[in-house]
Amino acid sequence: MAMTEFDLDRRTPAGALQTVDRALLVLLAFERTRPDWGVTEVAAEFGWDTSVAQRLLATLAGRGFLVSDPATRRYRIGPAVLRLGRLWERSGSLELLAGPVLEELRRVTGDTVLFCLPDNFHMRCVAAEEGETGPLRYYPLVGELYPAHAGATAKSFYACLPDEQRHRLFRGRPMARFTDRTVTDPDALEQEFLKVRAQGYAWTVGEYDTGIATVAVPVFLGREPYGSLSLGGAEERFDGAPENRLEALRHAAGLLEKRLTHPPQRPKPRTRRTPTT
Repeated sequence: MAMTEFDLDRRTPAGALQTVDRALLVLLAFERTRPDWGVTEVAAEFGWDTSVAQRLLATLAGRGFLVSDPATRRYRIGPAVLRLGRLWERSGSLELLAGPVLEELRRVTGDTVLFCLPDNFHMRCVAAEEGETGPLRYYPLVGELYPAHAGATAKSFYACLPDEQRHRLFRGRPMARFTDRTVTDPDALEQEFLKVRAQGYAWTVGEYDTGIATVAVPVFLGREPYGSLSLGGAEERFDGAPENRLEALRHAAGLLEKRLTHPPQRPKPRTRRTPTT
């Protein structure tokens, strides 16, 4: 397995500070499957001197980006990363990155488009584009919370969680019924989650809002489920099936994943040529 779960270019970009770039590479090396690193491991992974790896790790720990276990002398992600992560999701940056993808998907399908992230036992909408037939709500979609057990928007994400994590979330928890189609039995929900994971998308009609159909796919960062991208609208718009939208939806999810892991760079200004005489 590669060091990280998405492609990582280790070359220092032209004009970048090498020390800063190396520190960022170290932070990006931490994954769910590799939650801690030692000094010699970092040095071997990147081909650096042990003294360089030691200074980088100690500096990051000194600013709270890493924490050191005094017993094992291994490093883990620190509280400063959590602080930046929470700020990032609420800063509007996600909307800037996702906006062009959602706008194009809305243009292609005509449906309402939602990009949502997990928020406790809900999915929170962080970016949206209203469909061509008008708004689904009389209030803004961004910021709305969708229950984890009702609707494709949530099911496409929670289906991709590790089984044990999903069981802890759904077992022994009371679940509200929003319509006569809302599934609240944990065993029936688990069977639906397994089906969604196997087929790669979720499709529901009227589970959260009567008469509203939704098709959704998970959005990943590397191999980690990060959120969901969904299309919604009146049931009659979908003709009882989502198949004619899946290609566009999956293509948009792929573009969104790429923008989240490799944000587009601002083009460099052209160098003016001095006119010759």
